[in-house]
This record gives sequence, structure tokens and C-alpha cells, in this order.
Amino acid sequence: MRRVVITGMGVVSCLGNEVETVWGAVAAGHSGLAPMERWDPVGLRNPRMGEVKDFPWDDEHDEAGQFALHAVEQALAAAGLLTEGLPGGDSPRVGLVSSTNFGGAASWDQYLASLQEGYVDAEIAELFREFTYSRTAELLVERYGLGGPVRVLSLSCSSGTTAIGQGMDLIRLGKAPVVLCEGHDSLAYSSMAGLSILRTITNEEIRPFDARRSGTIFGEGSAALVLEDLEHAQARGATVLAEVLGYAVNNNTYHLTAPDKEGEGIVAVLREALRDAGVTGEEIDYVNAHGTGTAYFDVTETKAVKTVLGERAYQIPMSSIKPAVGHMMAAAGSVEALITVCALRDGIAPPTLNLEQPDPECDLNYVPGTAQQAEMRTALSISSGIGGNNAAVVLRKW
Repeated sequence: MRRVVITGMGVVSCLGNEVETVWGAVAAGHSGLAPMERWDPVGLRNPRMGEVKDFPWDDEHDEAGQFALHAVEQALAAAGLLTEGLPGGDSPRVGLVSSTNFGGAASWDQYLASLQEGYVDAEIAELFREFTYSRTAELLVERYGLGGPVRVLSLSCSSGTTAIGQGMDLIRLGKAPVVLCEGHDSLAYSSMAGLSILRTITNEEIRPFDARRSGTIFGEGSAALVLEDLEHAQARGATVLAEVLGYAVNNNTYHLTAPDKEGEGIVAVLREALRDAGVTGEEIDYVNAHGTGTAYFDVTETKAVKTVLGERAYQIPMSSIKPAVGHMMAAAGSVEALITVCALRDGIAPPTLNLEQPDPECDLNYVPGTAQQAEMRTALSISSGIGGNNAAVVLRKW
């Protein structure tokens, strides 16, 4: 079976717009969450969000699409593919798996506002095109002449992790030697209003695994990873960052928003991911948790990890970076995989911020407050989302 490696990464987030900047801030225990400034958050459960700032905005494309374009540009440059060029067709057939929860939500908001004002012209109509979920994939294909297979996913907050798995499948099946895998979303009033109505947003602080946890806080941005067939990467002298050993995706078939309290869906996806990777629970050295800070999910995820890893779960670090960058929606799994690669590389388990009052039902080492040095070779990154979707990817240090 073809081995799949990561040869490039890029990111846009509230902590910065470059991989080492974001990783350094996450590892240092910094948070980018702050009151929203780009638009008025009146009426929402929490004005604090992970807003992207100091970004080179353009007037041509939706905000979320711009995030993806910027992250992909970084990832391709890091992989050495921009200098080599990205011809379409078979030389090579570069694929793309793009994922988003809300598409061009900011453009949708502008489009609706124009309709309410009774004003629509060709320019306003173009906003609808920018909203469509496939628009960012179209832009990436056009910009880089991608000649391989293209997939667009929207599987709630498991989208980014699933995109990595789909990219892995394309390479394993010989459909493309290189696949860009990215997740992107922006903070827009319409999507945040919906999430406020669902009461997934806390009205105070996001506190994963803390006894006082009451919900999550959302962030925006994009993360992109270049996946590549190992032989292809070695033939062109690419620097390998990590190996993708395996993945799995499933659905709880339980409830639209609530997790099964015994975590059967997450247990199943973790077991399948380990089987696909060809590793045992004893080989896992770190878990990057979904860790949303919601009342039920953190307990469910903890139970699932303990069920699958057994005593190993108590011996290794498991942390959530959402208090640092916010819950980045479709980009959550993408950025968490990126951070996991950095953690493996440097032997540093990033901290879970705001964890101050332990919950007896959450009794693992969640790396509270401060990063921990750790010997790490193999890691799990977990994602789940509304609709019952679960995904997990197994990564190994190179």
C-alpha cells in the first residue's frame, strides 16, 4: 500500500497567518479570542470570537475563500511545489479536498441585506456565487491549474479531518500523487446567530474538560496540508514533515446535536482509525482532542479515549487547542492536525487553557494551562460535529 506523508502546511487563524507563529503562540499558552471588531455581535450569546486580524484582504472574494487561498499558498510554498510549478493533467495530477461548514457566509449576509433593501444588480448577484460551498475549490483549481480529482466536503466540524482522510484515500488508490487538503470558514453573523440559538456557544469562557464548562467559542480561518505519495515526495527531494498512517470516519446515528453519552460512535471511529493505521492503542503518545468545552461532549470523548486506549489513556497527554484559536468549524480538524504535526516534531504537548477546576468525570492529563515536554512518536487527532459525524486521523513523527 502506498505510504502517505505531509510535505507542506499553511494556516490562517486568530493567532496569526503563518505556521510557526501560530504554533509558537499555541505552545506558549496564548489565546487569540477577543470581542469581535469586524461587525457588531449584538444579540449573540458571546461577543468574543477567534477573529482573524492583520490579514491582506482583497475585494474580489469571500472572506472564507481568502483564508483558504492564503493557507494553501503557504502549504504549497512549504512543500516546494510553487517553485516547481503545478501543471494540470498528469504531470502531476494534483488533487484537492476542500471542506467548509458555511461556505461564503459573509457574502451570504451581504446578499440577504441587499435583498432586504430591495437592491440587486450584477455585483450583488455575484455575492451569491461567492457563497456557494464549491466556490473556494473552483478558485484553487483555477489559480493552480489543479488537474487531479476534486472533492468538496461539508460534514460539520469533522470536515477538516475527513478531508485529510479523503486525500489519503485518493493517494492510496493511485488517483493522484499529491492532494491538497484544506478546511475553511469565516465568522459571519448568520452562522453565529444559528449557533447561538443552538446554545453551543458559552456566554463566558471556553473551558474544555473543566467542571465549569458551558460551551464553545468559535473562530475563523483555514488550515491546509499537502499530502503526498512517499515515493513521489522522495523522488523530487521534498522535506517530509510527518506521515499519515490511517484515518476513519463514521456517524453516531443518535441525535442531531447531542452525543451518545457512552461515546459508541467515537469509540468505533477511534478503533477503525487505529486498525487502518496498523497501530495499537499502546503506540499512541498524544491525543489532540476535539475538546469543545460543552457539557456532555467532553465527558463522552474522555470515555471513548479511555475505552479504546485503556490504561495508556492515563499515561499520555491529551489536550484541546480550542481555547487558543477557537472552534474553527470546518477548519478545526485541519488546524488541529497541523498543530499535532508540530507537537510531534518538537516533543511538546500544547496546553488546554482555562482548565482550572477538574471534573471528576474528566480524569486524564489534559495538559492544563502550560505545555508539557513529552516523548511523542504517534498521535491521534479527533473531530466530531453536529449531525453525529466523527473522524479521526493517526499521524506519526518523521
